Amino acid sequence: MAAGADALAPLREGRGLTAALSIGVCAGLVPLAISSAGAPSLAVWIPVALLLSAPVAWYTFTHTRKWPLLFCAAAILLPPVPFPIGDSGAHASVVVAALGMLAGLARVRAWRVEKSALNAALALLAAAFALSLGFAVLYSGWAIAAGSAVRLFLFCTGIYVYFAASQGPGVESRSEARTTTRWIFAVAAAAALFGCIDFFYQLPAPAGFGAQFIWLDTGVFRRAQGLFYDASALGNFCAFFLVGGVVILAQHRERRVMPTALACGGVMLFLAALLVSYSRGSLLTAAIGCAVLAILERRRWANGRTYLVLGLLAATAAAFLFAYPKFALAYLARFDTISSLSPDAALSGRLASWSAIGGFIAEHPLQTFFGIGYKTLPYTTHFGQPVIADNMYLSVLVETGVLGLLALLSVNLGILRASARAARGGSFFGRWMLCFWVGEVFQMLTGDVLTFWRILPVYFWVLAQTVREQAARGRDSIEDSGDRSI
Repeated sequence: MAAGADALAPLREGRGLTAALSIGVCAGLVPLAISSAGAPSLAVWIPVALLLSAPVAWYTFTHTRKWPLLFCAAAILLPPVPFPIGDSGAHASVVVAALGMLAGLARVRAWRVEKSALNAALALLAAAFALSLGFAVLYSGWAIAAGSAVRLFLFCTGIYVYFAASQGPGVESRSEARTTTRWIFAVAAAAALFGCIDFFYQLPAPAGFGAQFIWLDTGVFRRAQGLFYDASALGNFCAFFLVGGVVILAQHRERRVMPTALACGGVMLFLAALLVSYSRGSLLTAAIGCAVLAILERRRWANGRTYLVLGLLAATAAAFLFAYPKFALAYLARFDTISSLSPDAALSGRLASWSAIGGFIAEHPLQTFFGIGYKTLPYTTHFGQPVIADNMYLSVLVETGVLGLLALLSVNLGILRASARAARGGSFFGRWMLCFWVGEVFQMLTGDVLTFWRILPVYFWVLAQTVREQAARGRDSIEDSGDRSI
């Protein structure tokens, strides 16, 4: 044993030397990365970036089960890089995603992809999006089609997380999944906290951002977006974890994945960030998710857990109203526009966009049947001018045709069925996914939520754990029935 330890000593020293040399080289190149004009020199920054990413690459290839957590954390917490790429700039998490995919290819034997309706629906959705890229070239040109191809890759990173974490090298044991859940909640809490700070201090937006403001008597305020591209992404993200926190508190104390105090703090933090994002669709999603949970827990309503959750939500809402009374009343002003016969104002101009898209569908049924190209509506002049659909079903129909819409509906149905089965078996992940996705199905009516590629991987990771628990429960029941027959 001593001889073996001595034999490994040079290897350990070599690793330490490599790390020290990497840090030293990067530190030495930093002063050289500034040209005489004071602008960054890409010829130097690229090697520096490669050296800095080397430890991430090594960790990804040696810890494939932790790659989904690493990727989700990078997508959530890292701001976009202010390079003129896309709408918001390049993002470092794309490198982590590519490394994870390469690691998955290097472990082909670890994959056990099962035949299921949900797997088929996800594959069909990705295929429908990919097939529509040809029509993107036809109707919008190569430049817009190339952007659509990049957006398709970003969307597929979430699907890859699902397959890797449920049927590939990223599969974790039940205890490991619970630990990862706590880490993901911590990462999400940090992002939500920054979103609140972002709104309070009106921090400069990182790289590109959606121009979303609120006009009040006291001034013009940018809606909280945190580190994301727009406020709707932050709102949807917070709605997801708000529902997850409520599901945790609805469980018995001994079954909770995290301490009660931390779950309570998370619920209040996510609700606060959701409110300052001013995303009414996401607020409705969270409300629907909590209502679904109330139905699932209808036989245990009158207990301390219910009063605890209601008290936390009421206290946070009251504190928000007290701290920002005019901002809080702006929510109610939106509903007043409905009573004053102005539904388009209440929907932030969506009716006008839907009317324009509806006119195109009526005039061009054949183009609509096949689609005009994935994610081209906000960029193409095929309509005469770009159009923001703000409706997932409508945009998927026009962009990817009937096949894409059917695939999207199949994915929603598959997620709800898988989550409902797991929830009936008492799965925490199943209840979380079921409650949230019911609300998400409704939010797709007023938002292109599948474009939030930086938060979709977290959703798909929870879905993966849902499928894993359901599959494990099915195997256990088969083994039990076999034992009884013997």
